Amino acid sequence: MKVISMIPARYAATRFPGKLMQNLAGKSVILRTYEATVATGLFSNVYVVTDSQIIFDEITQNGGKAIMSKKEHESGSDRIAEAVKEVDCDVVVNVQGDEPFTEKESLSKLLDVFKNDQNKDIDLASLMVEITDWDEINNPNTVKVITDKSGFALYFSRSPIPYPRDKNTSIRYFKHKGVYAFRKQALLDFTILPMRPIEATEKIECIRFLEYGKKIKMVETAVQGVEIDTPEDLEKAKRLWK
Repeated sequence: MKVISMIPARYAATRFPGKLMQNLAGKSVILRTYEATVATGLFSNVYVVTDSQIIFDEITQNGGKAIMSKKEHESGSDRIAEAVKEVDCDVVVNVQGDEPFTEKESLSKLLDVFKNDQNKDIDLASLMVEITDWDEINNPNTVKVITDKSGFALYFSRSPIPYPRDKNTSIRYFKHKGVYAFRKQALLDFTILPMRPIEATEKIECIRFLEYGKKIKMVETAVQGVEIDTPEDLEKAKRLWK
């Protein structure tokens, strides 16, 4: 099984423009993410896929591999699908560009889904981590996920799910980490599926798969890390890096 990683990277991020070029302990966030992904040793190749000349130069001038997107895209997965068409691989892992704490343990668990899937029934797998802080559970910037008893995603939301109507009910809450592993053909198929209303409302791209009846295998990890969505996240990442 040939596995590659592609990191979608837009300079004009919605909530924190230019975040990927922010300084994190002497290097940009996107370069830190790229180097961390390469350092896992899990991939035959790692690429940054971007529509930004600034980010393209940042990666290539530091010895990395980057692909310039040809057009605008609705999601990071759409951007990667354009780039992966001519690349020889079986599975492609989408690591978000704002994940400088990407590490091997979680990605290995993700890839084990495909290694153990002898019948190739699973097209897409993703990561989730338990969260217990109520501020984070209620934060719309934190995407939550609920699963069935077999670990397949039932729904993703920016709202707390499930809603704790009975405060005495013991329930675990999970944050969806924006790391996806696709079979190549499943990723290419994703791009021809039109966005439907629920995805458009929540602004969560993996809902598209659920709206079309696809299954997403969720893999639990204990590694929190920091996703840099805001200036406050960047400051937290700097403290953690030290």
